[in-house]
Amino acid sequence: MASRPTERRARRGEAREQLTSREPAIWRGNMPASHDGERAAASQVVSRRSFGHWRIFSGLIVASLMLVLALFFSSDAFFIHSIAVGGLRYLTESDIFALSGIANTHVFWVDPQEVRTRILQSPTIANATVNVGWGTPMVQIVVEEREPALVLEQAGIATWIDLQGRVMRQREDRPDLLRVMNDNSLAGVPEGRVDTSMIAGALQLHSLMPELPALRYNLEYGLGYNDARGWEVWFGTGTDMPEKILIYNAIVEDLQRENFVPASVYVIDPDHPYYCCRVVN
Repeated sequence: MASRPTERRARRGEAREQLTSREPAIWRGNMPASHDGERAAASQVVSRRSFGHWRIFSGLIVASLMLVLALFFSSDAFFIHSIAVGGLRYLTESDIFALSGIANTHVFWVDPQEVRTRILQSPTIANATVNVGWGTPMVQIVVEEREPALVLEQAGIATWIDLQGRVMRQREDRPDLLRVMNDNSLAGVPEGRVDTSMIAGALQLHSLMPELPALRYNLEYGLGYNDARGWEVWFGTGTDMPEKILIYNAIVEDLQRENFVPASVYVIDPDHPYYCCRVVN
């Protein structure tokens, strides 16, 4: 019987030890106590603070970019006021700048392909390369100009003609070029292209008779000139001028043996040459 009071006292001692070893409690009303919840709340506070700092930093970046863009599109330094041009011989830098169509245009809106297309609209330009960068000047263009083959004078206006028959503005006086006078002065200034058979024939005649100062061109009779012996001769067009010259020289020899001076000699068709007599009133 004495052991039961002893057991009770031992149990009361253990209960007291458990009560004294507990940590202080926090009143949470009806919510269960949890140390993990406190840690999560603290981490959320830190995360919100970090997120707020990043939002401020991002806002500063966006504002800086907007400022840079505003300066980029408003600053006069990024507008095209001059260009660098290479490969020029007859044209000038001002000519190319006008053809490019980019004066006072922002560099951001300059399309090199569009600029090249506009420049190639000039019959004087055979090829063009356009580069846009951030150097000075920001637009660099290299052109290849067409070479004139002869000078065609029509309606009192001289124009250059290249080997492909393209009509170009005469940029300077070239005494070394063959001069062709168009008899049809009422036709006006030629535009676009001239028949390439006329170009080829004129250059052949010039190589066979370099002493001739100029040739004539007639829509009906083709190429010809005024012979110093008192008549005119017509050879048509094309690349068979050597054969036509031989036929013409043979006809002239026959006429001179007969002491006959024609008004005109026509070797337009080498198979059917003929000449006309002078009309005597």
